[in-house]
Amino acid sequence: MFNDLKNNIRASILPLVSWIPLSPNSLTIIGLLVSIWAAYQFAKGDLFGGALLILFSGFFDMIDGAVARAKDCMTPFGAVLDSVCDRYADAIIFIGIIYGSITGSIMQTTLMEVDLWVWVIFAMIGSYLVSYIRSRAEAAGVSSMNIGIAERPERMILLVAGALTGYLGESVVIIVVLTHITIVQRVLHAKKALA
Repeated sequence: MFNDLKNNIRASILPLVSWIPLSPNSLTIIGLLVSIWAAYQFAKGDLFGGALLILFSGFFDMIDGAVARAKDCMTPFGAVLDSVCDRYADAIIFIGIIYGSITGSIMQTTLMEVDLWVWVIFAMIGSYLVSYIRSRAEAAGVSSMNIGIAERPERMILLVAGALTGYLGESVVIIVVLTHITIVQRVLHAKKALA
Protein backbone atom coordinates (compact mmCIF):
# COMPACT_ATOMS: atom_id res chain seq x y z
CA MET A 1 0.00 0.00 0.00
CA PHE A 2 2.67 2.53 1.05
CA ASN A 3 5.38 0.96 -1.11
CA ASP A 4 4.38 3.14 -4.08
CA LEU A 5 4.63 6.25 -1.89
CA LYS A 6 7.99 5.05 -0.54
CA ASN A 7 9.27 4.47 -4.09
CA ASN A 8 8.04 7.91 -5.21
CA ILE A 9 9.80 9.58 -2.27
CA ARG A 10 12.98 7.62 -3.05
CA ALA A 11 12.82 8.75 -6.68
CA SER A 12 12.27 12.38 -5.72
CA ILE A 13 15.18 12.46 -3.25
CA LEU A 14 17.53 10.63 -5.61
CA PRO A 15 19.28 13.83 -6.74
CA LEU A 16 19.64 15.00 -3.14
CA VAL A 17 21.31 11.94 -1.60
CA SER A 18 24.39 11.53 -3.78
CA TRP A 19 26.34 13.80 -1.41
CA ILE A 20 25.82 11.44 1.55
CA PRO A 21 29.31 10.11 2.38
CA LEU A 22 28.08 6.80 3.81
CA SER A 23 27.57 3.61 1.84
CA PRO A 24 24.04 2.21 1.46
CA ASN A 25 24.99 -0.78 3.65
CA SER A 26 26.19 1.60 6.39
CA LEU A 27 22.86 3.42 6.26
CA THR A 28 21.04 0.08 6.54
CA ILE A 29 23.05 -0.82 9.66
CA ILE A 30 22.42 2.63 11.18
CA GLY A 31 18.70 2.13 10.61
CA LEU A 32 18.90 -1.20 12.44
CA LEU A 33 20.76 0.40 15.36
CA VAL A 34 18.08 3.09 15.59
CA SER A 35 15.44 0.32 15.70
CA ILE A 36 17.31 -1.33 18.57
CA TRP A 37 17.25 2.03 20.35
CA ALA A 38 13.49 2.25 19.67
CA ALA A 39 13.04 -1.21 21.21
CA TYR A 40 14.92 -0.06 24.30
CA GLN A 41 12.63 2.96 24.62
CA PHE A 42 9.56 0.71 24.39
CA ALA A 43 11.08 -1.70 26.93
CA LYS A 44 11.42 1.10 29.47
CA GLY A 45 7.92 2.43 28.71
CA ASP A 46 8.77 5.51 26.63
CA LEU A 47 6.17 5.12 23.90
CA PHE A 48 6.75 8.60 22.48
CA GLY A 49 10.50 8.06 22.20
CA GLY A 50 10.00 4.61 20.70
CA ALA A 51 7.58 5.98 18.10
CA LEU A 52 9.91 8.80 17.06
CA LEU A 53 12.81 6.38 16.75
CA ILE A 54 10.76 4.07 14.52
CA LEU A 55 10.17 7.07 12.24
CA PHE A 56 13.88 7.93 12.32
CA SER A 57 14.77 4.33 11.49
CA GLY A 58 12.29 4.46 8.61
CA PHE A 59 14.18 7.46 7.22
CA PHE A 60 17.36 5.36 6.97
CA ASP A 61 15.38 2.47 5.49
CA MET A 62 14.11 4.84 2.81
CA ILE A 63 17.38 6.53 1.89
CA ASP A 64 19.67 3.47 1.81
CA GLY A 65 18.11 2.34 -1.47
CA ALA A 66 18.09 5.88 -2.84
CA VAL A 67 21.80 6.27 -2.06
CA ALA A 68 22.51 2.93 -3.76
CA ARG A 69 20.70 4.10 -6.88
CA ALA A 70 22.27 7.57 -6.85
CA LYS A 71 25.79 6.15 -6.49
CA ASP A 72 25.05 3.27 -8.88
CA CYS A 73 26.20 0.71 -6.32
CA MET A 74 23.15 -1.54 -5.95
CA THR A 75 24.25 -5.08 -5.16
CA PRO A 76 22.47 -8.37 -4.47
CA PHE A 77 24.20 -8.49 -1.07
CA GLY A 78 22.89 -5.01 -0.25
CA ALA A 79 19.36 -6.20 -0.94
CA VAL A 80 19.87 -9.25 1.28
CA LEU A 81 21.39 -7.14 4.07
CA ASP A 82 18.48 -4.67 3.87
CA SER A 83 15.94 -7.48 4.10
CA VAL A 84 17.71 -9.18 7.02
CA CYS A 85 18.04 -5.89 8.92
CA ASP A 86 14.35 -5.12 8.35
CA ARG A 87 13.33 -8.49 9.83
CA TYR A 88 15.69 -8.03 12.79
CA ALA A 89 14.39 -4.49 13.36
CA ASP A 90 10.78 -5.70 13.35
CA ALA A 91 11.56 -8.46 15.85
CA ILE A 92 13.57 -6.31 18.22
CA ILE A 93 10.88 -3.60 18.32
CA PHE A 94 8.18 -6.19 19.07
CA ILE A 95 10.43 -7.74 21.75
CA GLY A 96 10.87 -4.29 23.33
CA ILE A 97 7.08 -3.91 23.50
CA ILE A 98 6.69 -7.42 24.93
CA TYR A 99 9.31 -6.70 27.60
CA GLY A 100 7.72 -3.36 28.50
CA SER A 101 4.33 -5.01 28.71
CA ILE A 102 5.44 -7.90 30.91
CA THR A 103 7.49 -5.72 33.29
CA GLY A 104 4.76 -3.10 33.57
CA SER A 105 6.72 -0.30 31.91
CA ILE A 106 4.00 -0.20 29.27
CA MET A 107 0.50 -0.08 30.68
CA GLN A 108 -0.70 -3.67 30.52
CA THR A 109 -3.86 -3.65 28.48
CA THR A 110 -6.11 -6.63 28.13
CA LEU A 111 -7.90 -6.70 24.82
CA MET A 112 -10.61 -9.32 24.41
CA GLU A 113 -9.27 -11.00 27.57
CA VAL A 114 -5.80 -11.42 26.06
CA ASP A 115 -2.73 -9.63 27.45
CA LEU A 116 -0.89 -7.19 25.19
CA TRP A 117 2.27 -9.27 25.02
CA VAL A 118 0.32 -12.21 23.55
CA TRP A 119 -1.07 -9.97 20.81
CA VAL A 120 2.44 -8.72 20.08
CA ILE A 121 3.65 -12.29 19.60
CA PHE A 122 0.88 -12.88 17.04
CA ALA A 123 1.78 -9.57 15.35
CA MET A 124 5.40 -10.74 15.10
CA ILE A 125 4.35 -14.11 13.66
CA GLY A 126 2.13 -12.37 11.10
CA SER A 127 4.88 -9.91 10.16
CA TYR A 128 7.37 -12.70 9.58
CA LEU A 129 4.97 -14.80 7.54
CA VAL A 130 4.14 -11.81 5.30
CA SER A 131 7.84 -11.45 4.51
CA TYR A 132 8.49 -15.19 4.27
CA ILE A 133 5.67 -15.81 1.79
CA ARG A 134 7.04 -13.07 -0.45
CA SER A 135 10.57 -14.52 -0.38
CA ARG A 136 9.41 -18.10 -0.88
CA ALA A 137 7.02 -17.26 -3.72
CA GLU A 138 9.57 -15.10 -5.52
CA ALA A 139 12.13 -17.92 -5.17
CA ALA A 140 9.55 -20.25 -6.73
CA GLY A 141 9.22 -17.93 -9.72
CA VAL A 142 6.48 -15.42 -8.90
CA SER A 143 7.65 -12.14 -10.39
CA SER A 144 6.10 -9.73 -7.90
CA MET A 145 4.70 -10.28 -4.44
CA ASN A 146 4.33 -6.64 -3.38
CA ILE A 147 0.67 -7.15 -2.57
CA GLY A 148 -1.39 -7.04 0.59
CA ILE A 149 -2.74 -4.51 3.02
CA ALA A 150 -0.07 -4.86 5.72
CA GLU A 151 3.41 -4.62 4.30
CA ARG A 152 6.22 -3.34 6.52
CA PRO A 153 5.59 0.42 6.12
CA GLU A 154 1.92 0.01 7.08
CA ARG A 155 2.83 -2.04 10.15
CA MET A 156 5.38 0.50 11.35
CA ILE A 157 2.97 3.41 10.78
CA LEU A 158 0.32 1.59 12.82
CA LEU A 159 2.81 1.03 15.66
CA VAL A 160 3.87 4.68 15.60
CA ALA A 161 0.26 5.90 15.55
CA GLY A 162 -0.69 3.58 18.41
CA ALA A 163 2.30 4.60 20.52
CA LEU A 164 1.74 8.34 19.96
CA THR A 165 -2.01 8.23 20.67
CA GLY A 166 -1.96 5.87 23.63
CA TYR A 167 -3.68 3.11 21.66
CA LEU A 168 -0.68 0.83 21.29
CA GLY A 169 -2.65 -2.29 22.22
CA GLU A 170 -5.36 -1.54 19.70
CA SER A 171 -2.80 -0.86 16.97
CA VAL A 172 -1.10 -4.19 17.70
CA VAL A 173 -4.44 -6.01 17.39
CA ILE A 174 -5.03 -4.25 14.05
CA ILE A 175 -1.56 -5.38 12.93
CA VAL A 176 -2.44 -8.97 13.89
CA VAL A 177 -5.65 -8.87 11.84
CA LEU A 178 -4.12 -7.11 8.82
CA THR A 179 -0.98 -9.25 8.66
CA HIS A 180 -3.02 -12.42 8.66
CA ILE A 181 -5.29 -11.03 5.93
CA THR A 182 -2.12 -10.19 3.97
CA ILE A 183 -0.87 -13.75 4.46
CA VAL A 184 -4.06 -15.07 2.86
CA GLN A 185 -3.81 -12.50 0.03
CA ARG A 186 -0.24 -13.50 -0.72
CA VAL A 187 -0.85 -17.24 -0.56
CA LEU A 188 -3.78 -16.89 -2.97
CA HIS A 189 -1.74 -14.66 -5.26
CA ALA A 190 1.14 -17.15 -5.26
CA LYS A 191 -1.25 -20.04 -5.95
CA LYS A 192 -2.72 -18.18 -8.92
CA ALA A 193 0.68 -17.12 -10.27
CA LEU A 194 2.19 -20.60 -9.95
CA ALA A 195 -0.82 -22.51 -11.32
